[in-house]
Amino acid sequence: MNSREAKHRLEVARTLLGTGMIAPVRPDKIARSVAALRRWGPTPAAAYTGSAIRYPDRQAIVDERGTLTFSEVDRRTNALARALRAHGVAAQDSVAIMCRNHRGFIEATVACSKLGVGALYLNTMFAGPQIADVMRREDPVALIYDEEFGDLVADGGAGRKRFVAWHEPGKQPLDASDPRIEALISGESDAPLTPPAEKGRVVILTSGTTGTPKGAARKQPDSLEPAAALFSKIPLKARGATMIAAPMFHSWGFAHFTLGLPLASTLVLRRRFDPEDTLRAVAHHRASALAVVPVMLQRIMELDPDTLAAYDYSSLKVIAVSGSALPGELATRVMDVFGDVLYNLYGSTEVAWATIANPEDLRAAPGTAGRPPLGTVVKLLDAEGREAPPGEGGRIFVANEMVFEGYTGGGGKEIVRGLMSTGDVGHFDAAGRLFVDGRDDEMIVSGGENVFPREVEDLLASHQQIEEAAVVGVPDDEFGQRLVAYVVRRHDADLDEDAVKEYVRSNLARYKVPRDVVFLDRLPRNATGKVLKRELGTPV
Repeated sequence: MNSREAKHRLEVARTLLGTGMIAPVRPDKIARSVAALRRWGPTPAAAYTGSAIRYPDRQAIVDERGTLTFSEVDRRTNALARALRAHGVAAQDSVAIMCRNHRGFIEATVACSKLGVGALYLNTMFAGPQIADVMRREDPVALIYDEEFGDLVADGGAGRKRFVAWHEPGKQPLDASDPRIEALISGESDAPLTPPAEKGRVVILTSGTTGTPKGAARKQPDSLEPAAALFSKIPLKARGATMIAAPMFHSWGFAHFTLGLPLASTLVLRRRFDPEDTLRAVAHHRASALAVVPVMLQRIMELDPDTLAAYDYSSLKVIAVSGSALPGELATRVMDVFGDVLYNLYGSTEVAWATIANPEDLRAAPGTAGRPPLGTVVKLLDAEGREAPPGEGGRIFVANEMVFEGYTGGGGKEIVRGLMSTGDVGHFDAAGRLFVDGRDDEMIVSGGENVFPREVEDLLASHQQIEEAAVVGVPDDEFGQRLVAYVVRRHDADLDEDAVKEYVRSNLARYKVPRDVVFLDRLPRNATGKVLKRELGTPV
């Protein structure tokens, strides 16, 4: 081991110790939990087995059905794993999971981990044909789904083993022949299982904002170093309560599930996001962390001041946000209300993470994506793959331990000298903070000038009468392409098209002024808050 490797390992150890995950516990419990980690590796199976040994009566999950302790989750997932195996699900098979945020999502995931079975997470906002396409391509042997999605999974789940994770009491199921996982759990032994020879893969689907979603395959980590990378920038602490409002089928919500594992966190879950209910849950459960996507923060900040002031969220030390662009103006407003507890992660399903902006970054440079965390390399490359000179922008490339293995249907992202493309372009400021200028395929050329819509969107988001905005390029006979701004006005705003154009003209170059402004009640978004620009029509 050279000095650089030794220094890195020391930083990892210090970061993990700083979370407080190593706490005074009886020596026999320490020995048993270490043995479990050695048997299972750093997996969900190991985490719940170990936490059941060290903190058997601590709350592990809080959802609309009530609470489950770590001991209960460990025993229930033993039984569920045995039941799945009895139904023919074997090691290295894959199981599709289409669940909202609740205990069934976690229990299905942990049971798969205990069997060495891969997990394929389906987006709860996908249409039936999308689900069918994904199921044909990925070919899981079984499907675990919430009963409300019965119609959507009918085609994709045909001919596969199917199990219901969540059902509404008293409601007649669409297909009574699909057993409920509660029945599976109650009908099997909850005795411990033998660890599988190989760990199952996790497949997270891309957002599908521009076409059929792709499956991003990622192996489970071999150590806690990936967690340490995020802990180095986001001060999550052990044995706290984390409210995961972001959907767990997406990489950001799933990340907070996995980060909660070594921390023995209590996970507070709700099946549907409601801004006031989120604040109520944070206050009631004294949550120390809240995981959201930017549009959720937007909805929370739309609450009237009296509602925002009605709840005690002084326990909240971290609001962790990712999934789409975070406007600088929104970041500032959030910190003015909740304190300097906001952490913004920039990454993608493929590269996992690239940079993290802490509150100090967001105060000093609103709109920044921050700096690389521990063990992560971020470089800006030009079209020929050369590193961009200081002060100049370029395509964003990343290296870390959790970049994906490739798309399950074949292909992957561009790799240059061990660095993977994020598909974005950006620049560093003088302090080394990254700014994402936009998608490398979103740049438009209008009258010979290059324009990235993101810059105009960020400016519009800072207008006091604009709630949110999206900017796209459309064909133009005279200029080749022109900009169109889709704007959502704040309540009671009297903003018109000319005022929007004048605001942009006063702050940016004239060629960046939208030729058209369209006012909407809401921007079309997917489940993770990304704007579906393909659904924005071209003005006549």
